[in-house]
Amino acid sequence: MVARLIRQERLQPIHSDLFYCFAPLKHMRLDYVIQKAVEMGVSVLYPVITHHTQVTRINMARIEANIIEASEQCGILSLPKCAPAVSLETFLENWDKAHALFFCDELNESYNPIPLLRKHGTKPLGVLIGPEGGFSEEERVFLKKYPFVFSVSLGPRILRADTAAVAALTLVNATMGDWSIGQETCNIIQNNSLK
Repeated sequence: MVARLIRQERLQPIHSDLFYCFAPLKHMRLDYVIQKAVEMGVSVLYPVITHHTQVTRINMARIEANIIEASEQCGILSLPKCAPAVSLETFLENWDKAHALFFCDELNESYNPIPLLRKHGTKPLGVLIGPEGGFSEEERVFLKKYPFVFSVSLGPRILRADTAAVAALTLVNATMGDWSIGQETCNIIQNNSLK
């Protein structure tokens, strides 16, 4: 049996190099942030256990179901992956050092993260959102020791973890993400892949 592509109904968006790293939240809030992260083009989700994390056991089947549901809703053909939950220390030890990691820090008083995001161009990056209660002072010091980790502020207000996730992912996409890829670029990429 031989199949021939006659027509493509729509273009598959380019797979992003945006990683969402998060301290697990309670069920309803976790469902929400997983769905929003998928909708916003995250390719990998990393649950990270911190000092203030209230939920240390996560239901991977539930996360996978949320990934599938959000992908179907948004027409995403390439499902994001979800890594197993690990401690912050283990997470940082295993993080690809070529990828910038922006951790959202409510104590950072520099309220404009855009210059820092732009400085890193379009290289792969991760966004790390802390738990309810934020990162401990010890964790802040630990995070800042790594040359690939950058502390960013989401403004003068303290946001809930689920709100911070949406705000941070929106900021990254608007500043340096795939929102800047136009239809013409998608057509060129798609035409080259069909040859």
